[in-house]
Amino acid sequence: MIQLKSPGIISILFVCFILFFIFFSTALASVGDNNVEFQKCVSECYSSKCSFNPTLPFTLRIFVWSCEDNCKYECMHQITTRSKSLYQETVQYFGKWPFYRLWGMQEPASVLFSILNGYMHYRYIPKIRQIQDFYYMKKFYIIYAYIGLNSWVWSAIYHSRDFPTTEELDYFSAGLTILFCLFITVLRVFQIRNIKHTILWSIICLSAFTAHVSYLHFYKFDYGYNIIANVSVGMLNNLIWIGWSITHWHKRPDDAWKPIVTIILLLMAMSLEIFDFPPWWGIFDAHSLWHASTIYIIPFWYEFLLEDSRIESFRESKGKKIDK
Repeated sequence: MIQLKSPGIISILFVCFILFFIFFSTALASVGDNNVEFQKCVSECYSSKCSFNPTLPFTLRIFVWSCEDNCKYECMHQITTRSKSLYQETVQYFGKWPFYRLWGMQEPASVLFSILNGYMHYRYIPKIRQIQDFYYMKKFYIIYAYIGLNSWVWSAIYHSRDFPTTEELDYFSAGLTILFCLFITVLRVFQIRNIKHTILWSIICLSAFTAHVSYLHFYKFDYGYNIIANVSVGMLNNLIWIGWSITHWHKRPDDAWKPIVTIILLLMAMSLEIFDFPPWWGIFDAHSLWHASTIYIIPFWYEFLLEDSRIESFRESKGKKIDK
């Protein structure tokens, strides 16, 4: 059995990982769209194909592709194909790798994996509803499942078509999921059952989320700040669960290790973002594989929450009988 003497080691590795991630995410340059050849290609394509307002295929119109957008897509792949034939480096365009679209969707693999992640949240909603009604955390777990589902719906929409609005909704939904994870973690781990304390904690979290979204939307959409904010909340959530696992290792040896394994799996999945690479066959990149890996982590975590709920609801019902 793995022995963890302190959560410090994991937290240090987590911080190092994040600093590494932020460094490389800011170092990646989207040089393709600044290339003179690309700009010339788009200009010529627009002049020859878009002057008479042509009608694009139905699948492109559904996803709001314009003639100019289509020119950018065609020029991007035209240059990328030639670069590959000359064994030159594949570059990003407008912050994204040159993916092959499917039915108008920009990143079909990420769309598919986002849908599957959302489905994992959806399929556990009926199971959560089977938790004893008197268990205090039941209602919050149901809300968590819907928030997670919402997050992956917007992820699928964003990866279908990247617009400022879809990007914000994807980022904000993901941030809400991370913050709500911390919200329910504090309630569960510290056994907060007092309604006044729950309301106070709700106000704190809601205020923080409102301030976060307001800053990004109304003042400046700062990618670096957004990463640091979400990572900080996620790290705090992880540290709380690590502490719980260590203190409950001897009491619940059958499942106390699961939060730590979940955290390790998530860190391994997130590490794919560090080793970013051009998409294989123009479809699968590191980001899409990250989404693919979380499909299996979500049910693992839900199964722990369900088992934990059974144990805790039994303990609480026992306590009520004693009180009576």
